[in-house]
Amino acid sequence: MRVFVAGATGAIGRQLVPRLVAAGHEVHGMTRSEEKQALLRELGAIPVVADALDPDQVAAAVAGARPDVIVHELTALTGVERYTEKAAAPTNRLRTEGTDHLLSAGHAVGVRRFVAQGVAAFGVYGRSGAPVKSEDDPLDPEPPRDMRDTVAALRHLEAAVLGADWTEGVVLRYGAFYGPGTSLAPGEEQIELVRKRKFPVVGDGGGVWSFIHIEDAAEATVAAVEHASRGVYNVVDDDPAPVAEWLPALAKNLGAKQPRRVPRFIGRLFGGEAGVAMMTEIRGASNAKAKRELGWRPAHATWREGLGVA
Repeated sequence: MRVFVAGATGAIGRQLVPRLVAAGHEVHGMTRSEEKQALLRELGAIPVVADALDPDQVAAAVAGARPDVIVHELTALTGVERYTEKAAAPTNRLRTEGTDHLLSAGHAVGVRRFVAQGVAAFGVYGRSGAPVKSEDDPLDPEPPRDMRDTVAALRHLEAAVLGADWTEGVVLRYGAFYGPGTSLAPGEEQIELVRKRKFPVVGDGGGVWSFIHIEDAAEATVAAVEHASRGVYNVVDDDPAPVAEWLPALAKNLGAKQPRRVPRFIGRLFGGEAGVAMMTEIRGASNAKAKRELGWRPAHATWREGLGVA
């Protein structure tokens, strides 16, 4: 198939493009940077330069590629050490305006499948009930005040993609990425915060996180491109874990001192309501549907196998 990847030079795009090429697909990779065309060629893609927030440029790029499938992996999170609504604002635009532009361009050329990046990590699911959620569970009906714009953008993306009756709309709710090119890789921002004891356990550390190695996320995306049905899929590993478990384990793997523990009100000062919720209240996600329907299994079944190991 011809596959158009928007966000082809991001952390997951760099893993996804060569896998699609190896599977025999013709890949057109979109970037807004002229300088990244050489990288896309090295990855095996045909470079396409366009600004994702310019509808005319997106329309022309997609029309030129005439893809069978569009993959939407657009974010603007490089260099973001901790979540704030200000830091998330450019990504929220890509999940709203950028999604709409890609869908409009895809509709014009009749793409058969549209695969978009959603989120299973970081408090998107409701924070009550079972500690691990499935795709049938609702998103948080009352997210923390400083996460409302992000959750609203994700709701927009999912509604637009799943509501496009002219194509097979697929949303992949990825867990927290780790591995090459992510902030949870040796020497990168999050790992260094843990190493320097600047990533504390807040409150009881009861927030349950679901992780996914970036290579496993790319493999699941290839499976979705090739044979997913309309709907939502959690792309996470087999081992959701509370912060109070995974953060000390990560520090130990790094040979660092154990993380500090601070009360919720201190956590609120540096992380806001969203940061406290992520550390104490969020729920993990189940990958049962992705395994069953995509025929996918994460090679890194648990974050314990490799998260943060230098």
